[in-house]
Amino acid sequence: MSDHNKVEITKMDYSKDRPKAKNPLRVMDLSLRDGHQSLFATRGRTEDMISVAEMMDEVGFWAVETWGGATFDTMHRFLNEDPWQRIRTLKRYLKKTPFAMLLRAQNLVGYRNYADDVARAFVDRAAANGIDVFRTFDALNDFRNFETVVPVIKECGKHFQGCICYSMTEPRMGGDVYNLDYYINKAKELKKMGADSICIKDMAGLIAPYDAYAIVRALKDIVSVPVHLHSHFTSGMACMAHLKAIEAGVDIIDTCLSPYAYRTSHPAVEPFVMALLGTNRDTGFDIKLLGAISEILERDVLPKYRHLLDDKKMSIIDINVLLHQTPGGMLSNLVNQLREMDALDRLNDVYAELPKVRKDLGQVPLVTPTSQIVGVQTVNNVLFDDENEQYRMITDQVKDLCYGLYGKTPVPINPKVRGKVLKSYSRGENPITCRPAEVLEPELEKAREDVKGLAVDLDDVLIYALYPVTGKRFLKWKYGKEEPPPEVKPKSLEDVKAEQELIAKALAGRLVEKAEKEAPPKGENLRTFNVFVDDEYFEVGVEEPGGSPVVSYVRQRPASASVPAVPTAALTPVLSPSTAPPAALAPPRPAAASVTPPVKESAPAVREKSDADGAPLTSPMPGMIISYQKHIGDSVKKGESVVILEAMKMENALPSPVAGTIKTINFSTGDSVAKGDVLCVIG
Repeated sequence: MSDHNKVEITKMDYSKDRPKAKNPLRVMDLSLRDGHQSLFATRGRTEDMISVAEMMDEVGFWAVETWGGATFDTMHRFLNEDPWQRIRTLKRYLKKTPFAMLLRAQNLVGYRNYADDVARAFVDRAAANGIDVFRTFDALNDFRNFETVVPVIKECGKHFQGCICYSMTEPRMGGDVYNLDYYINKAKELKKMGADSICIKDMAGLIAPYDAYAIVRALKDIVSVPVHLHSHFTSGMACMAHLKAIEAGVDIIDTCLSPYAYRTSHPAVEPFVMALLGTNRDTGFDIKLLGAISEILERDVLPKYRHLLDDKKMSIIDINVLLHQTPGGMLSNLVNQLREMDALDRLNDVYAELPKVRKDLGQVPLVTPTSQIVGVQTVNNVLFDDENEQYRMITDQVKDLCYGLYGKTPVPINPKVRGKVLKSYSRGENPITCRPAEVLEPELEKAREDVKGLAVDLDDVLIYALYPVTGKRFLKWKYGKEEPPPEVKPKSLEDVKAEQELIAKALAGRLVEKAEKEAPPKGENLRTFNVFVDDEYFEVGVEEPGGSPVVSYVRQRPASASVPAVPTAALTPVLSPSTAPPAALAPPRPAAASVTPPVKESAPAVREKSDADGAPLTSPMPGMIISYQKHIGDSVKKGESVVILEAMKMENALPSPVAGTIKTINFSTGDSVAKGDVLCVIG
């Protein structure tokens, strides 16, 4: 290691005006993008970022990641915010610090490869709106998918950061796929493409400290541009990996402000500031300023999102990620999907199946969108496969992957699986080997035409081009054509406090306020009864004002063996003199019969209706209707696609259970449906 890279301790100085280090570590802050994406389902709103934006501008970050990844999707879909406006708004507050975005290469900020005309227009508009650093990655590390976007980044005079997605097939770096030579060769490719910096992107938090050291040392020997390390905290190794990378001479690391750090997010910046204080890698950051920013976030912002944080576990790390390699954001999506399908008990089955599906599909790195592709297909296999058939329900994205529309996989796809997946695939059964976008028709002009009269500018058109269903719905909200639903509207801190008070009242049994009433003194006619409710036992005093207690009938119920039996005398009916005895007491209620839990359906639920109106096609999972392939009155063959259902951002073509005619269609494009909803009826 050169002397330039050694971490040397000099004079300790806590002041913000301390001497600048010889080789200061540069830091990119991810709080405003990947931080809340990892912890709070990307629900951070622009208004909450403004509160600390000017202070963050004074820290001295190399860049602040404000955009890209899932923000574009989430903002227009769930927050009723214009994604483009976020960049422009934050630029008014962060005037000195460069803005970074996460660009999924030809995927842009979506889940498929878009046509070249859309890709060029998107990057150009992102630069014009204020993005300075384009962190560009491809889920397969197929850099042919960079060929359209990189020239536009360069033409706009912006920073092109080329990423290598970090992955493994072994417990540590090595093996016959993801070894040191793999990362060195990928870095050489990025060097030839003119990368202004190179980032090792460890999206699942898999990189071990000594592997981080080895990769950084190797890259520093072959490239002259800055080397950047990005690693999530999920497994608990990221802080150690960052520190070893610093020792190896890494130029830039990614961190979050402490309220947005740890768990499935990233290491916090503050410990690194203190750890490097007084060394030749000193960041130069003012720890008091960072503390003030975090205090505002903790007090005024985080309470709004606290309910989204999954803190059911005591541990803030998940060492199991080293086994299943699923990024934190994808893992939470899988859990939510299984919960909605009443199949959370199958999570361990999903973990066991996931490596098999990943291997079948070419050992792809697990990062958006391939993490979704592998994850959703794994869930489908677990829930719908049986002993007679595997891959019974195949998403459209798996078909596209096997055809080559995402690029070249690290190892060949299982031929048997590929053959099944591509059988009757609309584009053909022979996979392509060219750059994926070469087979895609231009999309931009059609998008313009589709939203003519609704979209005002190219930014609007691009929202629709990337997300036709939810994008068009957002444009209607934006321009007052439709009223946004209450769930997409922002909440104030006062709203959150009121909700918390309501929840606290409910938990305390005070949801319905009762008028205070002073209890009368106990009389001599008070009698005590034992009351059993399921396995709980209560002692109740009963007294009739002005007379003896009257009990018309008490039915005996079986009690838990752990509770004392009720004395026979206490169960003797006490009848009022004015009440005649009943002719016969109702017989005791029979004990509940043993019920066998229903067997989970192994294929899309199709139930015959008793009124012979036809066969209903029901939703096998919660999702959103993308489109109906047929209309009322259309003929359909058995097994022919009728509905395209989006679940977890992946599309599923639902086949007709019978041959016949479409009798009814019960939903519209963009509607959300629950598992078991009847989507249409075929008769």
